[in-house]
Amino acid sequence: MPETCPYGFDETLLSGAIDRELVQATEQKVRIHLEDCAFCRAQFDELTQLREVAMSTTIRQPPDDQWREAPRGGISRTGRTVGWLLAIGWLVIITAFGLYQGWQNTDGAFEKFLGFGGLGAVTLLFASVALDRWRTAKTDPYREVEK
Repeated sequence: MPETCPYGFDETLLSGAIDRELVQATEQKVRIHLEDCAFCRAQFDELTQLREVAMSTTIRQPPDDQWREAPRGGISRTGRTVGWLLAIGWLVIITAFGLYQGWQNTDGAFEKFLGFGGLGAVTLLFASVALDRWRTAKTDPYREVEK
């Protein structure tokens, strides 16, 4: 059996016909083609069966105590906070040291402008995005939604 329709029919229309998302003229064209093409009719039947199985499958909802991702205990929350503070502190120290070394090892003002101007622009963009997110996080109407 061939891998594609021997008549060159657009097989993506079969999925649209199953979901009833096609306009009437296109759906009519698909129905007429299915009467003539055994390959597409077999594909259509297979897709219909897959859709029925997928729609009849039930998804087990997790229990209510498993929905939250944030740590509930004080120790785990403290550990996460301390970890973030250490990681941010390390990043600041390493970045400051790198900038200091870059400043000391660069002779001309033009080279300093090229290197630190781009870095300053990226830092400014990052800071503005972080500030915007911080401001919207305060007024986010969905922050209390857990499910």
